[in-house]
Amino acid sequence: MNLTLQFQLGRNIDSAAQDVQAALTRAQRRLPIEMTNPPSYRKVNPADAPVLLLTLSGGDVPLYRLNDVASTIIALALSRVQGVAQLVTFGEQLFSVRVSLDPDRTAAMGLAFDTVQQSIQQANSNAPVGLLSGARQQLTLRATEQPQNAEQFGNLVVAGRANAPIRRREIAEVADGVQNERVASWRDGQRALVLAVQRQPDAYTVEVVDGVLRSVEALQSSLPPGARLGVMLDRSRSIRAAVHDVQESLLIAIGLVVLVCFLFLRRLSATLIPSVAVPISLCITFGFMYAPGYGIDNVTLLGLTIAVGLVVDDAIVVLEAIVRHIEEGMHPVAAATRGAKEVGFTVLSITLSLIAVFLPILLMGGVVGRVFNAFAATVSLAVIASLIVSLTLTPLMASRMKGHHGKPGLVDRTLEQGFLAIERSYNWLLGYALRFRLFIWVIFFASLLGAG
Repeated sequence: MNLTLQFQLGRNIDSAAQDVQAALTRAQRRLPIEMTNPPSYRKVNPADAPVLLLTLSGGDVPLYRLNDVASTIIALALSRVQGVAQLVTFGEQLFSVRVSLDPDRTAAMGLAFDTVQQSIQQANSNAPVGLLSGARQQLTLRATEQPQNAEQFGNLVVAGRANAPIRRREIAEVADGVQNERVASWRDGQRALVLAVQRQPDAYTVEVVDGVLRSVEALQSSLPPGARLGVMLDRSRSIRAAVHDVQESLLIAIGLVVLVCFLFLRRLSATLIPSVAVPISLCITFGFMYAPGYGIDNVTLLGLTIAVGLVVDDAIVVLEAIVRHIEEGMHPVAAATRGAKEVGFTVLSITLSLIAVFLPILLMGGVVGRVFNAFAATVSLAVIASLIVSLTLTPLMASRMKGHHGKPGLVDRTLEQGFLAIERSYNWLLGYALRFRLFIWVIFFASLLGAG
């Protein structure tokens, strides 16, 4: 019998496990004495899919022998891997001697089914046969003549006289087999055992899979000749691919941010500042995430991807104010101080506004809230790191810039003419909109209806 215990989301799983063990200890004396194994618990979510599926096949090796290897060697070795909750065997093949009585031959021998059944139970009993007591110790005597396979069970005497015993093989077909013949699993058309590795709720899939695969390599030498332990399904592959895609997205986003800054600033020294501010802000964000225990997963990587466009905003605002003063002839140090003071409050208000946007997500409850809390926290911590970098490192680097002197080049003049054309178009569109306000309102409400 299996019982599933569900705790509150804020409950520490380790302390809950200690309470469960204490409850099992208190209930131990009330349990039936016929129980062969004491009750145990595992820290696992029954709704979680296995992080790894292993297959154990052996060709000519019987499956029940492989099942013993899986339960005694593989399960014990993998249970010591950090983060593994349990190992479940699909298609389990437990060894059993199957006895099929022949009704006609049994009746001809004058035997009843109950007599044969009692003889099997007596031969398969593991109870002690007596005690050996001394002055200082007491020893339990056990018989070691318990039959182990079909041949030994077939030679057991069921009834009869001393000179004419009736052995079990004379009235039944005795063969080595498994307890349940209606359970099976295959791998590539071959019978095999499927071992499902489930992780603990607080463990990371990639770390658990890496630890299990290292143990699998060491276990190959412990398998019987001809047996093979392989990987059928690895859930960490999709996670690794997702992380790789996010890394590419981060690099592309940083590259586009640097390109836009270069087009507008048209100075390598000025473009270097936001180029440095973005990775440093992300590194500080990682430090902030480590303190409350957030890790790198798909949700936090999504937050980091969105945060790339946000962390560069503060640096660009501060840098633009400083570069404007430098172009007006102010000394870089003075321009950095004045520019940071002018836009410092603006940058702070922008950061607080962004945090306020993600605050409802950060305060969500339930399972969904537990998932998206990491997303909101990642973005909020990223903009806080951006605020720190933009008000400290950005003015410091901008103060080392040199004043812009000399005649602008062809590229500068071409880009400047393009930006002026955009500015003139915007001024014309703004004036048109202010003159024909009713028409603009009609377009506005028509766009809302179209969106609906």
